[in-house]
Formats: sequence, C-alpha cells, structure tokens
Amino acid sequence: MIRSSQSVGRCVGRLSNKIRRKVDTFSCKGQFSGAQGKVLHFLLAQSGDVFQKDVEEEFGMRPPTATELLKKMEENGLIRREAASYDARLKRILLTEKALQYREQVCKDLDGMEEEMMRGIREEDLEVFFRVMEQLIDNLS
Repeated sequence: MIRSSQSVGRCVGRLSNKIRRKVDTFSCKGQFSGAQGKVLHFLLAQSGDVFQKDVEEEFGMRPPTATELLKKMEENGLIRREAASYDARLKRILLTEKALQYREQVCKDLDGMEEEMMRGIREEDLEVFFRVMEQLIDNLS
C-alpha cells in the first residue's frame, strides 16, 4: 500500500537532485558541466555516427535544449559538427582530441556512480525498476 506521503514525482525528483549533486563533484567539473559530461560519456560509448537527434532521444531532451548543450560543448572544444556526406542538413557530432583526453576520467566517474547507485540491489529488482521507469516515461510521453 502506497502511503499518502509517497509520491513518484517527488521520489524521482529527489533521486535526480542527488545524481546532479554527485555529478557536480566529479573531477572534470571545472572543465565542463555535468550535463556535458553525461553527453560526452554517451558519445564516447558510440561506435557509429551520432547526430543531435540521438542525443535528444538518449537524454529525453527537446531540440532547443540539445542545440544549446551541443553549442556549449563546441565552444568548450569538446566536439565539432560536420555535415553528413549523404545529407548536408544532418550534422555528425565528432569528438575532438580535447574530449578524448577526458575519456578515462569521465568513464571512471560515471561508471563509478552507476555502481554506487546499484550497490546491494538484486538484478531482479533492477529489472523491475527499469520496467517501471520506462512505463513512467511512456505515460508522460
């Protein structure tokens, strides 16, 4: 039975705030924002071409938000955008040498946070968690 003091929105909000605070403590903080670090982590994990639409979908961002974030990453020298050979309207997101210098630290920080969050949680419980979270996301879409 769910108590009246429990709220899915408040609980997700509390988790989101804790994650944001944790990301703000990462060692690369002075170099780029936590949001840029998460996108950088995502980009580092990709093997094929990545476009703004991929970032929007991965992080549930609106196009203007993704545009601003990627623009800041470009200004910080982390990425560059280049037109796709088959469609000049599509801009591939490419990591710069500067971004690649942060690969090890960004992956260590974010992977470590994931491990810390999941510590002591059974695999079956995580499967239920992910299933419920996807349903919550779908319900609001």
